[in-house]
Formats: sequence, structure tokens, C-alpha cells
Amino acid sequence: MEVPNPKRYYSIGELAKAFGVNPSKIRFWEKEFDFLSPSKSLSGTRRYSQKDVEKFRLVYHLVEQEGYTLEGAKKKLKNEPKELLSTLEIIQRLQAIKAELQAIKDEL
Repeated sequence: MEVPNPKRYYSIGELAKAFGVNPSKIRFWEKEFDFLSPSKSLSGTRRYSQKDVEKFRLVYHLVEQEGYTLEGAKKKLKNEPKELLSTLEIIQRLQAIKAELQAIKDEL
């Protein structure tokens, strides 16, 4: 899950598209996970920073990819935050390497 065009802030629609989820799921997870709290413009539009995207990516990984329940994800985040971040970083690096290798293979 890569958020296209690195920039300062992303809209909820951009985040939803990048992760393949509905904006309603993002809003729901914001209510469930205290640390998912993007800034809002004066008109109330959510603005997700790169840090917000990384926090969302962590929840997405646990719930959508690892199959944790919301309560299970909350416990995992509470008990093992540093280990979880390290594991997610390794997974992201490996996915990037895989994509590079696939691109090289496609050129052959």
C-alpha cells in the first residue's frame, strides 16, 4: 500500500484509495483507535500527514492483513508497539525489493 505522490497532507479519499478501503472504515477506525486523529481544516476536512498515514498503515496491517479483531489489534499495539513497527518496516522494505526485482524481471 503506497500513497501516491508524496506530499504534506492527503485527503480521506486519497487514503482510502491507496489502501483499498471505504472512507467510512477510516472514520470508524479513528473512533476506535485514539492515536488515529488527523488534523482538520477550518471547514472540517480531514488532512492526513505522512505520520497519520503510517499510523493508519499499522492498524491496516493488523486488522486487514493479519486478521486481528479491533480489540486484538488494540492489545497488540499496547503490548508490543516497537516490535510491531519494526516488523512492519521490514515487511515494507521486502515488498519494495520484490517490486524492484519484478520490474527487473519484466525488463528481461
